[in-house]
Amino acid sequence: MANQAIMRQWLDKSSDSFDIASTSDQDRLLELADEMLENSEISVEALSELAKKDDTPLEFRIAVMLCKSRMNLKSIAKPVHIAVVFAMWGEQNRLKPQSESNPNGEDALCAKIKQLEWACADTKVAWSVYAVDDGCPYGSGKIAEEIAAESPKNEHIHVAYLKDAIPTDAGPLRNLVSVNDSKKGGAVIYGSMLAIENNADAVIYTDADNSVHLGQIGLLLKPYMENEKKVVLGNRKHPESVLVKDAARWGIGIKNLRHMQRMVGHAIFSKNIADTQAAFKLYDCQLLKEIIKNPTVFDYSFDTDWIAAFISKDIAFAQIPFAFIDSAAESATAKQVPMTTWETLLKGLTSSMKAYDLLQTAPSREMAKVIEEEVEDYKDLEKIIDHLPKELKNAGEKDFGNPEVMSPEAMRDWIRERKKQ
Repeated sequence: MANQAIMRQWLDKSSDSFDIASTSDQDRLLELADEMLENSEISVEALSELAKKDDTPLEFRIAVMLCKSRMNLKSIAKPVHIAVVFAMWGEQNRLKPQSESNPNGEDALCAKIKQLEWACADTKVAWSVYAVDDGCPYGSGKIAEEIAAESPKNEHIHVAYLKDAIPTDAGPLRNLVSVNDSKKGGAVIYGSMLAIENNADAVIYTDADNSVHLGQIGLLLKPYMENEKKVVLGNRKHPESVLVKDAARWGIGIKNLRHMQRMVGHAIFSKNIADTQAAFKLYDCQLLKEIIKNPTVFDYSFDTDWIAAFISKDIAFAQIPFAFIDSAAESATAKQVPMTTWETLLKGLTSSMKAYDLLQTAPSREMAKVIEEEVEDYKDLEKIIDHLPKELKNAGEKDFGNPEVMSPEAMRDWIRERKKQ
C-alpha cells in the first residue's frame, strides 16, 4: 500500500504537458526520475505498467523512460565510448535560451550536455558530442562554439564545419562538392567520420533540437551492449513509445506518398522498420565505417540510405520505444515548401534501394520507375497531396505498400490524371 501511495503522489504532481524549451520543466523531469530511481522498492516494471495507461501524465511517462535508460547505463560492465552526432542548419534560435525576443529558443546544446551528464554519471559510459554546421548561413556553428567555450564540459564538445571537409578527392565525402549539396546527411556523415577517427565505439544520431531527451541513450545501449546488436533504431510508432507530434502537417494525400514509399522500400518495411526517419539511432562504429564508405545521398533521406546499407549486409538489428516531443516551429523541413521534403525522401529512397540491389520484387521495381518517371519535382507531389484515389480512401498502415490494394500501374495512371488537372 505504501508503494501505491508513493506512485500516486508521483502521478499527482506530474504534469500532462512538457515544454522542451523550458529549463524548469527539464529540471523537474530529472528530479522526478531521480525520485523514482532512489526508491528501490518500486520496480521499473510497475512504473512501466502505470506508464502504459491512457490517463497517465506525460511527464510521468517520460520520467519512466529515463529511469529505464539510467538503470541500463548503470548495469553496463565494461567501458564504452559513445558519440552523439547532429547537424546544424538554421539552429541559431534553438541553440539559444528561450526569451521574449527568442520565443523558440531551447538552449539545445546546453540541454544535451546536461542530459548526457545525468545519464552517464557514475557509469562506464564515456560520451562526446559532435555538432556539425551544415553550411548554415545564420552562424549556427559559431553560436555552438561560443556555448561550448563556456561549458564546464568543453572537452566533450566538438563543433565542426562541413565546409572544412569538402571538396575532397577521397573518403565518404568525395562526391559532395559544396555544402549547398548537403541537406543534413553530409553533416551527419562528417560528424560520424570525426567520431570514428577519435575511436568512439558507437555513434548515436539525433537532431539539434530538444525533441529527444538524451537521458534515454541507455535504451539504445542495452541491445548494443547486452545483445551485440550493431544497429539499434528508435521507433516512435512502438506501442510503448511516448509521442507528441502534430499529425496534421500533411494533406489526406499523405496516404499516396506512404503507399509509394512502402512499396519501393519493401525490403526495409517488410522487416517491420516502421519509423525510418526517427532521429534516435545507434550504429556500431566499425559497421558505420563500412556503411558511409559510399553514401548514395547526402540529404534528409540518409536515414534510409544507412538502413538499406545494413539490410543489404544482413546485419541483425533491434528497435526500441522512446519518448519524442516534436519541435516543429524552427524545423528546417517545416520552413520549406512541404513537398520538397517528400520529394527528397522518395527519390533518395529509390536511389538507395537501387544502389544496394534491394528492389527485389516486381512491384518495388515498378514503383521505382513510377517515382523516377512521374515525379519530376515537388510540384508533381503537390498535385496529389490533397487528393486520394478510390483504392486508398479506406487504406490504413497495414495496406500501404501492398500492390493488391493499389498497383504501381494504377498509381502511375492516377498520378498522370492528377497532373492534367
